[in-house]
Amino acid sequence: MARTRTRTRTGSRVGVGRALAGAAVAAAMAVTTLTGCSFDIEEAICGGGEYPVLAVNSSGGDCVPDGEEPAQGWARYPEGKVPEKVGDKWDTYWSTHTLDEKGEIIALPEGG
Repeated sequence: MARTRTRTRTGSRVGVGRALAGAAVAAAMAVTTLTGCSFDIEEAICGGGEYPVLAVNSSGGDCVPDGEEPAQGWARYPEGKVPEKVGDKWDTYWSTHTLDEKGEIIALPEGG
């Protein structure tokens, strides 16, 4: 009696699927590396419904609900100089500067 072989394609499909998935991941990593793109997530200074304030004559910041005034010892950032994202231009600037009690921008002493 002659034996008949039956072939199954399930195994080969799984192998091809894995190979394609691996190639897609490798291609995505290559594009990211070559273009300098990253998947950094930008963190907002304040949540929705809040605005940032800074400590007067000191380092530090906080968030105040929209419609409320800052507490004593805190001030709004000058117009056009408000940080929006952690690490942005103005967030970095205000890590070495603050406002005095007259609203003038001053450099923070070494060590904040």
